[in-house]
Amino acid sequence: MTPRLDLIGLVSADLTRTFDFYRRLGLDLPAEAAGQPHVEVALPGGLRLALDTVDTIRSFDPDYVHDTSGGGPSLAFDCGTPDGVDETYAELLTVGGTSTLAPFDAFWGQRYATVADPDGNNVDLFAALPG
Repeated sequence: MTPRLDLIGLVSADLTRTFDFYRRLGLDLPAEAAGQPHVEVALPGGLRLALDTVDTIRSFDPDYVHDTSGGGPSLAFDCGTPDGVDETYAELLTVGGTSTLAPFDAFWGQRYATVADPDGNNVDLFAALPG
């Protein structure tokens, strides 16, 4: 059998805050799920996103260290339009996001920005530039 990518897992120190952040990106995260130690949500295309508390990870990996410095994998969201990139970027900063890369017109033909979520995971925002 060939392995198939099925799930992307993130660890959160505060699921309520993390849920607020990812809801702004269109993920359907039910309010009552923030009190759970492990939550999964279906993504378009069949992938799943799992969010676990630090305590959940430490329950099977007692030496786990929660690193919020970033630098790991990032999630990328198509914001539809260049203005959508700017608006989403600004909105994410109001719900615990930290600017990693302010919106700019990239040479590869996209409006592009990066925001770190409340746990330091990078989230890329993009949209095709007109033209």
